[in-house]
Parts: sequence; C-alpha cells; structure tokens
Amino acid sequence: MADEQLSFPTSIGTSDATTIRLLGHDLASDLMGRVGFGELAYWLVAGRRPTPGEVRVFEAVLVALADHGFTPTAIAARLTYLSAPEALQAAFAAGLLGGGSRFLGVTEDCGRFLADALARLAEPAESAKAAAKAAEAADSAATEDEPRVAEDSAAEDSAADDRAAEDDAAGAGWDVVSWDDARWDAVALAAVTEAHAQRRLIPGLGHPVHKTGDPRTPALIRIADEEGLRGPHLRLFEAIGRVHPRVLGRTLPLNGAGVCGAALADLGLPVDLLRGFALLARAAGLLGHLAEERRNPIAMDIYRTVDRNARYVPANET
Repeated sequence: MADEQLSFPTSIGTSDATTIRLLGHDLASDLMGRVGFGELAYWLVAGRRPTPGEVRVFEAVLVALADHGFTPTAIAARLTYLSAPEALQAAFAAGLLGGGSRFLGVTEDCGRFLADALARLAEPAESAKAAAKAAEAADSAATEDEPRVAEDSAAEDSAADDRAAEDDAAGAGWDVVSWDDARWDAVALAAVTEAHAQRRLIPGLGHPVHKTGDPRTPALIRIADEEGLRGPHLRLFEAIGRVHPRVLGRTLPLNGAGVCGAALADLGLPVDLLRGFALLARAAGLLGHLAEERRNPIAMDIYRTVDRNARYVPANET
C-alpha cells in the first residue's frame, strides 16, 4: 500500500491493482491498438501528442537510423553475443553503448550545432561580434591541407551579410520562416567560418561510405517539406551544405545522421536527448543483427579472422 505521506509526481505512468495509466490514458483501452510505437515515443518525450505530420517525420528518422550495415555497434553486439549467448541484454547493451561521436552521436551533435547557431540569431549584438571574430580568426586559420577559397572576401561577406540578416530578423521578431536561401547562406557561412577557425569539425558533413551524397538526406528533407515541417534547423543545415566549400575548400555530403538531428530539432524535441532517439532507432537494427546472428552466425569468423592474423610487435615499434 502506498504511503500517503510520500509523493513522487510523474506525468508518464502509474498503475494499481486493476489498471495501468500512461500519459493520462488507460493503457489497455485507450492506447493499445490505437497508438503506434513511434507516436508513443514522441508523446512520452515531448509531453504532447504529435500531429500526423510530426509522426511521419519522426518515424522517417527512426527508419533512417535503424541500421547501416556492419557498423562497429552491430559488430560489438554480435561479438558479445558470441561470447555470452545466454545474455541477450548484454549483447544488446554492447551495441547501444557503442553509439558515440563517430557513429549515431552525430545526430545530437548536429542538432546542437544548429541550435546554437540559431540561438545566436536571437541575440543580434552578440551574434554580430561572433561573426566578426570568426571572420578575423578565419583569416589566419587556413592550413595547407585545407586551402582557402576566396576566404578573405568570403569571411568579410559572411560577417556583413550575417549582421544584415540579424538586423532583419530582429526587426521582424526573428521571423526566419520567410527567409530566402541568401539569408540562410549568410548565417551558415558565419557558423562554418567560426567553427573552422576554432579547428572544430562541422557535424553532419561527410560520410565514410556515401562520398558524394547520402540518400537519406534529400528523402528526409522532402518528407519534412511535404508535412510543412522543414523548419529553421533543416534550412540552416541545407545552407551549410551549400556554403561550406567556400570555407573548407572541398565539398562534403550532408550525412543522414546530421539531417536526422536537424529534423528532430525542428520537431521541437530537446537537443540534449537527440542521441537517445538515434539509439532508440538503432535498437531495432541491433535486435535484427542478433536475430540474424542466431540464424546465420558470423561472429566466430570475425573473431578468428582477427585472432589468426594478429602479429606481435614490440611496444616501442607500435
């Protein structure tokens, strides 16, 4: 029996001897068979029921991130299952724990990068200072392996255009919905220039396999656009794709993990939790890998390939 003197408030779920309530609804009669898993996951985090359009975009993100072949996360899950087949949860957890800055974590990193750039737009004076500082720093940050492409004029144009965009935004109450590509390009150029000057990677750029274009990126942008949810994070992400060659001196694709982060941020989901959605999606893929490992095991071959080709090298020669 519950202690009436104690109280642990929650808006998620409660239960008693005969009922289970979730999000204020009866789980058995109101939700089961009526609400899809993607819709429920969004609802649990956002605290509100998503619209059909939001569900479509959200579930498109989950599908996009569910699997990408024999990634380190999938291999880790399979090898752990080989070692401890009695502990499925250990193999499952091993795969999830491998989601980090290089695999899956880019979703959150990109969402945060975009959110930070947009937040600076809400502070015109500070943003103008940052843009000017980035332009000045970029003038001395070029390296031989990343040649400048008209960087002097680009940096100056970036600062000027960004200040003009900020002034317009401030006067219009930050009405970025009506912005054209030129304004987004100015903001993107300032953000990329600043990051490059600070020797920081721009999350969402580049892919180890999809060198010329990630097929998930245009597909998700199209879906968001069809649902009227192609918001400022996606717009800025697209602009980064257009302007980054002017700063980096080479063209990189906008990757799927990055576009998913932008789309999730446009759905209003907390940036600090975006990696969680990537892991939620990849959980389905990992379970698929473990099911396949049971049917058609390859983990022993992976282990033997590495073990039989190991070669001792003295520590001072590595």
